[in-house]
Amino acid sequence: MNKIALIGYLKELLDERLQVAWAAMEAAQESANDQSKSSMGDKYETSRSMGQLDRNMHARQYEQIRQERLILERIGVGELPERAAVGSLIDTTAGWFFISVSLGRLQFEATDLLAISSASPVGISLLGKKSGDKFHFMNQEHEVSGLY
Repeated sequence: MNKIALIGYLKELLDERLQVAWAAMEAAQESANDQSKSSMGDKYETSRSMGQLDRNMHARQYEQIRQERLILERIGVGELPERAAVGSLIDTTAGWFFISVSLGRLQFEATDLLAISSASPVGISLLGKKSGDKFHFMNQEHEVSGLY
């Protein structure tokens, strides 16, 4: 599996999510700004507050996605790792894992893989493992077959 191409694919997925979050953030801001003052001042203020809350929620989502994108930018693709760490592509008896950002189950180059955070339960159990080491996933013991 081509790790450089995988990172590029994940960046594209995050870029799409960034665009969606940005558009939603702008739409919520416009909605809040477009509320016209009515005779019912409380209704206006409530609508404006709701629009601002929506905007803030989308802004937080945008920032989280942006931070995940930065994690992918920092992953090196040089030499093969001896032990699993952030940026490791790991072949196991449970399937492929990529310790990077939490994007869940994906299909890449006709292979299913899990893009996981190092803070996830399976990410934590994989960190520091080397080929031949055992780890637990979904209440079963599995083995690391290779690190890339």
